[in-house]
Amino acid sequence: MALFDKGALNDDVRRREVFGWAMYDFANSGYTTVVLTAVFNAYFVGVVAGRAEWATLAWTAALSLSSLIVMLTMPTLGAYADLRAAKKWLLALTTMGCVVSTAALALTGPGDLALAIAAIVVSNVFYSYGESLTAAFLPELARREAMGRVSGWGWSFGYFGGMLTLGLSLAYVMSAQARGEVAAQFVPVTMLITAAVYGVASLATFALLSERALPQPDALRAEGLTASLRRLRQTLHEARRYRDFAWLLGCAVAYQAGIAVVIALAAVYAEAVLGFKQTETMMLVFLVNIASAVGAFGFGYWQDRIGHRRALGITLAGWIVMTLLAVAATSAALFWVAAVIAGLCMGSSQSAGRAMAGLLAPAARRAEFFGLWTFAVRLSAIVGPLTYGVVTWLTSGNHRLAIGVTGLFFVAGLWLLRHVDMARGERAAAEPT
Repeated sequence: MALFDKGALNDDVRRREVFGWAMYDFANSGYTTVVLTAVFNAYFVGVVAGRAEWATLAWTAALSLSSLIVMLTMPTLGAYADLRAAKKWLLALTTMGCVVSTAALALTGPGDLALAIAAIVVSNVFYSYGESLTAAFLPELARREAMGRVSGWGWSFGYFGGMLTLGLSLAYVMSAQARGEVAAQFVPVTMLITAAVYGVASLATFALLSERALPQPDALRAEGLTASLRRLRQTLHEARRYRDFAWLLGCAVAYQAGIAVVIALAAVYAEAVLGFKQTETMMLVFLVNIASAVGAFGFGYWQDRIGHRRALGITLAGWIVMTLLAVAATSAALFWVAAVIAGLCMGSSQSAGRAMAGLLAPAARRAEFFGLWTFAVRLSAIVGPLTYGVVTWLTSGNHRLAIGVTGLFFVAGLWLLRHVDMARGERAAAEPT
C-alpha cells in the first residue's frame, strides 16, 4: 500500500481505494492481452476462419462492429451514470457481461465463425464499457497535479495483470503442446483462464472502491435514459466551450487507431510476416507487457513534471519510430526491439491520454465526458484495424504495407495534439456548467 503516495490523492481518499481502483486495470488487462493481442486473434484467423483471404478482414470487422456499438451507446451510458451516481453499479454489470462472454469464446472451434464473431463483439462491448466507467473514477481519487502518476499506477497494475493471465495461459499452452494437443484444444482453455482471472481480480475493486458521486437533481425528474440523452445533447451543443477537449478527442482518434492496430494485429503480423509460432508470440507479448508496465508507472511521474501534452507528444514520436522498425524488420531480433519500444509507448501514451481527459472534464460530467472519450477511442478501434484489414485484403496479404500505413495515424495524432491548450481547457472545465 505504501506504493500509493497519499499526497497524490484527494483528502477523503484512502490508499486502499486507489488499490481497489487499480485492481480493475489488473483484472481487465488479461482480456486485451490474451483475447485481442496474443492468442484469440491469431486463433480466429488461423483456426476458426481457416486462414481464408478474408480472415484478417473478418477479425477487424468484428472488432469494428463492437466499437460502433460502444460509440453509439457509451456517451449516453456515461451521462446516465453521472445523473444517477451509478458508475459502480454499472461497472459490476458490465464486468459480469464481459466475463461470461469471454468464457463463451471457449466454445469456438474450426468453422464456428458466427459464434466467434458474436462472442468477441459482446465481450469487447462490455470490456469497453468497463474501461470507460473505471476511468471516470480517476478525477475523484487523484489531485489535479497528480493525475498523471495516479493514472500511471492503474495502467502499470493493468500490465502486471495482463502478464499474470498471459503467463498462466502460456504455461498451459506449453504443457498442452508437450502432450501433442493442437490449438483447437488448448486455446479454448486460455479463454476460461482469462475469464476467471478477470472475474476474481475485479472483486477487489467492488470491495474497496467507493461511489462518491451523488444523484443529480435532474435524475429525480428523469425517466429511463431521457435525462441522459438531454444532457448529452447539451454537451454536444456546448462543444465550442470545451474546444481543447474536442481537439484531444480528435488526437485520440488518430493515435489510438494506431494503438488499436498493435493490440489487435501484432500477433497476426508476427506470424504472417516473421513466422512466429504461438509460444513465441505469447513470449513477445509478455515482454511488451513488462515494457508497458515500466512505461506507465515511470512515465506517470514524469508527465506530471513536464506536462501531459508534451509527454504525450514524446510517446507519439516513439510510436512513429516503432512502426518504421516494424516495417524494416526482416528478422526476429529487430522486431523484438520494435516490440519493446511499443510497450514503453503503450503504457505511457494510454496513461497520458486518460490523465488529460480527466483534467479537461467538468467535475459534474466526468462519466459523460469519459463516455465521449470512449466514443473517440472506439472510433479509432474501427478506423485503425479496419484500415489494416482492408490494406491486407486489397494487396493480397501485404502486412508490411499495412503496418506502414498504421504509422500515419501517429503522425496525424502528433499534428492534432499541437492544437490542445491544457491551461485554457482546464479553465473551461472549472467554470460552472
